Amino acid sequence: MRPGTPAVASAAVTEPAEPPLIHASSLTKRFDDFTAVDGIDFEVRRGEAFGFLGANGAGKSSTMRMIGCVSERTDGELQVLGLDPRGHGTDIRGRIGVVPQEDNLDTELTVWDNLLIYGRYFDLPRDVIRRRAEELLEFAQLTERKHDRVDPLSGGMKRRLTIARALMNRPELILLDEPTTGLDPQARHLLWERLYQLKREGATLVLTTHYLDEAEQLCDRLVIMDRARIVAAGSPRALIDAHATREVVELRFATSDARDDAALALEQDAAGARVEALAERVLVYTDDTDHTMGRVDALITPPASVLVRRSTLEDVYLMITGRTLDE
Repeated sequence: MRPGTPAVASAAVTEPAEPPLIHASSLTKRFDDFTAVDGIDFEVRRGEAFGFLGANGAGKSSTMRMIGCVSERTDGELQVLGLDPRGHGTDIRGRIGVVPQEDNLDTELTVWDNLLIYGRYFDLPRDVIRRRAEELLEFAQLTERKHDRVDPLSGGMKRRLTIARALMNRPELILLDEPTTGLDPQARHLLWERLYQLKREGATLVLTTHYLDEAEQLCDRLVIMDRARIVAAGSPRALIDAHATREVVELRFATSDARDDAALALEQDAAGARVEALAERVLVYTDDTDHTMGRVDALITPPASVLVRRSTLEDVYLMITGRTLDE
């Protein structure tokens, strides 16, 4: 720098944050005197998998229907893809993919025809529809069933076809309402693999589920809903760290009397641990497993089985709401 030249401070240029794909503030849905969604706030960022976790009737599906522009909000603010669903529902619906809770395929048509007919709703050229249909059949692992009628397909195949159909318009946002309900474990895991693939390709997923392992596996962030409200929010790991202990000791007993006696004894001296007596087992949430196991060994009636495991979202849910998801 030449003498006399004033120093110029260099400032890092901060790129403006990308606006969220979904923004909700005090979002409310009422049906007459019943409040299904009670003033919730959340945002969904581009490229993430965002989940609504909660029991049946918690407000998850009502929220999804408002996002999908098939149910108008009663109060609050909602922006989807930067647009207000009240005035731009048609525009939004053309840019999203929806996988409803119940498959609504045309069961009398073939797998191939279901995709072709759906593509025409978006005024896509026929050659584009056919090319995308072939790609989606491969994605869904249904190429060999291309000319089969939908009706005799298994539940997992129908679910994969419903997801493939929702991708026909190359959506910017994919809504999945209870995507694996009713599927056997093998079909669930295959469907998870398809959703993982979508995530790797940069898709933005919003899903509802009451399967805690599914939320923990798939979601980057999630909210827990209880009685129409959001009661916790964050990544699965952050929620576990904030609301649960490091480990859980899970005890099963041969009789309900033995279970109740054990729960009472453990509550009296659990070194600050929380004790939860459920229908078929006792859970002890603890950061001092050695102390807890010492107390278990001292029980008058030993448990039929003992399992020490890390805390999960199920433990978080029980701690926050005190209820199981299938109530």
